Amino acid sequence: MSIDEMQKMASSSVPKWHSSSVTTKIVNNLNPICQATQQLTLKGKFVIIHNQSKSIPGKFISVQIYSGTDVDPETGKGKLSEKAHFKQGESMKHCHDAHTTIYKIKIHVDSNFGTPRAFVIQNKYKKKFFLQSASIETSSNRTIHYDINSWIYPMKKTKSDRLFFSNRCYLPSQTPRALVELRKEELDILRGNGMGERKEWDRIYDYDFYNDLGDPEKGPEHLRPVLGGTKLFPYPRRGRTGPSSESRPQPMNFGIYVPSDERFAPNKLKELKSSCVHAMVHFLSPKAELLPQRNSANFQSFEELLEMFSSNRSQIIEGWMKDNLKKLIPVAYLKEITIANKENHGQLPIPQIISENELAWKDDIEFGRQMLAGTHPTRIQCLTTFPPQNKYGIQSSIKKSIIEQKLEGWTLSQAMEQGRIFMLDHHDYLIPYLNRINANGVCAYASRTLLFLRTDGMLKPLAIELSLPGPSPHLEIHRVFLPAKQGTQAALWQLAKAHVLANDSVYHQLISHWLCTHAVVEPFIIATKRRLSVMHPIHRLLNPHFKDTMHINALARLILINSGGILERILFPGEICMQISCDLYKEWRFIDQALPADLLKRGMAVQDPDMNNPTGIQLLLMDYPYATDGLEIWVAIKEWVKDFCSFFYKDNEAIEGDVELQAWWSEIRTQGHGDKHNDTWWNQMTTLSNLVETLTILIWIASAKHASLNYGQYAYSGYPPNRPTLCRKFVPLEGTVEFGEFLKDPDKFFLKMLPDRFEMSLAVALVNVLSSHTCDEVYLGCQQSPGWIDNEVIQNRFAEFKQELKEIQARIMQRNRDPKLKNRRGPANIEYTLLYPDAATSSASKRGITGRGIPNSISI
Repeated sequence: MSIDEMQKMASSSVPKWHSSSVTTKIVNNLNPICQATQQLTLKGKFVIIHNQSKSIPGKFISVQIYSGTDVDPETGKGKLSEKAHFKQGESMKHCHDAHTTIYKIKIHVDSNFGTPRAFVIQNKYKKKFFLQSASIETSSNRTIHYDINSWIYPMKKTKSDRLFFSNRCYLPSQTPRALVELRKEELDILRGNGMGERKEWDRIYDYDFYNDLGDPEKGPEHLRPVLGGTKLFPYPRRGRTGPSSESRPQPMNFGIYVPSDERFAPNKLKELKSSCVHAMVHFLSPKAELLPQRNSANFQSFEELLEMFSSNRSQIIEGWMKDNLKKLIPVAYLKEITIANKENHGQLPIPQIISENELAWKDDIEFGRQMLAGTHPTRIQCLTTFPPQNKYGIQSSIKKSIIEQKLEGWTLSQAMEQGRIFMLDHHDYLIPYLNRINANGVCAYASRTLLFLRTDGMLKPLAIELSLPGPSPHLEIHRVFLPAKQGTQAALWQLAKAHVLANDSVYHQLISHWLCTHAVVEPFIIATKRRLSVMHPIHRLLNPHFKDTMHINALARLILINSGGILERILFPGEICMQISCDLYKEWRFIDQALPADLLKRGMAVQDPDMNNPTGIQLLLMDYPYATDGLEIWVAIKEWVKDFCSFFYKDNEAIEGDVELQAWWSEIRTQGHGDKHNDTWWNQMTTLSNLVETLTILIWIASAKHASLNYGQYAYSGYPPNRPTLCRKFVPLEGTVEFGEFLKDPDKFFLKMLPDRFEMSLAVALVNVLSSHTCDEVYLGCQQSPGWIDNEVIQNRFAEFKQELKEIQARIMQRNRDPKLKNRRGPANIEYTLLYPDAATSSASKRGITGRGIPNSISI
């Protein structure tokens, strides 16, 4: 017997449930204890967001309600109410010209109708609309919430009504009889039959390979391999759109298919498009007085480079700029940018890396600090073997004698025993590709950077090794560079650092950011929608952490990672960017994505035998902001997930017997990450601890890990010399013509080595958009609706989770004020705020580039 059925039989009073101010309210004004022939009137409000100046005529929209407790003997489903149409709506302005309209309805039902637990809505209007939420208030003051956040398409397109369930959760075995068939039918619809091309209004979730990155119609140079399904190119699956390779809409029109429930809300769609236009207008049009020089490929000075952030920009997009933009965006969109350019006079923020000290990016200590507290703090590792070597046994050419001169009295063996030698390694995965990469007009090395942990907790660079392939796979050409304060060696050291940072930028964007957050999470979203009913508690737990991810990933395939896309234009691997991503997916293991496991694997922590330590590890560096703050967030998420799961699963047998959960986990392993289905490291979904660990990892990736890798990009990468995306010159060899050019003007040589003017401007425009929070962002510890789950115990526990996150933020802020923790600011004086759970103290300051806040999901 289900919870609702037991409640129907019970004579005890029902607790009062809070109503959302932005939901549909259907209010029962009559006494439920009445004769069977008596009718009750349910009154309601539906909240719709749309971009029309006029509200949608309510007569075109109708609703019917399903009972969740009383079964219709003819259908085997819950009793279905009569049809009721929307009344005239009341409109209000929303952000970015979107409007919110509240509609009212009245529905008459018999007194024995029971508890409303689902409804169907029918749209006979000519246009789609975005339904935000709904709720039903009973005469006993219970509010039954419906979180919708979904597009409702016209009946003439969908040929069917839309079904929504209330926010009450049931394991499959506990589903009320009135909802069993509805639950099954809805999952069948979402899985589809695997056939046909997808239409905009479809809600079908299926898997496909990355067969949509190439564009052979543009020529053979735009052919790209299919990613996924082979040993050579393994990859996570994406959402399927058709029977073969996807038909490609024009870039920047945002019209690519994703299931309708995954599409952005109207306000976000407009805001994102506006942000893209603004960034392109600002960064891709030169300053007015520089127009005569606009055909110059490179910035001529650091002063000129700084003018990118000036408000005194040109109102003309032409010449080299227009030609380059035509390769990326359609003509109609280019016209829109040109018009917006004439109206744009805003000044975007100066990237934090140069906002207080324009030379801080050159500082060696800042160089090391960013590996612990910058926008990519997940690659550094503790060195356990010296000298480093590759899989063929080829050893690094960095000499022990050189290193020991810089260890402040330590011997190398002593420093390594104490965990004081660290390495930023971008060597083995790049070496096989360098000959191909360097044949395309760029100059790339593989690199190893060694660093020493000083007594003040900061990292001091010791040496950089830059490597090129030799004449055979077992031979390499090495050059070693050492820190220097002035003169020629100091200038060469800056060039070497630029090459390291280009390596790190590529790994950050392609692997840490795209692959290990965006791409690996999408199969979990698809499996959740296909196998876990929206009534399933695990679906309810995970759904906030999937908001907008499939849509942003689809746009990435259209604009960023496709052939000729932005990443191929700005990152040095060019056309083989995604092949490198495939190679590193071969090493990916889901269980290693847990923060404690990741830190252990990189040697940044050791196991802690103290049973009272909830992380199970001890950090080697006490001043490692990403790890210190991240572990607190990790523990809070895990405790919340454990309490949530323990409420619904009383023992391991309940987990094993959950047919939807088992199908979900099986499908993730065999289809979503099908190229890894034979790997033995996958957990068995048979115990509470394995379920909790799995869900914690997934929520961690989608929230805090992604936030730490994404929202600091403009602060650090917004000034390209600090994190270049490619280099166009090698470090010159003494005695060559280039070395003479370098000696003549080291700064000018450095600027010529960086990406050209367009590539650099495009990279800055990209990170400007990616680093911005949108107006509908929902942060960790928050929900879109206060009635997100119909369970008071869970609501109370979630409130505790939210409070714990507030206390964690207070502790992070306190650490940021501690002068002994030097990595929390460094020479650039940038506070480590990327893992502040909340973006700001006021809603107005939560939008745009804040450098803080953990959104629930990978939403940009």
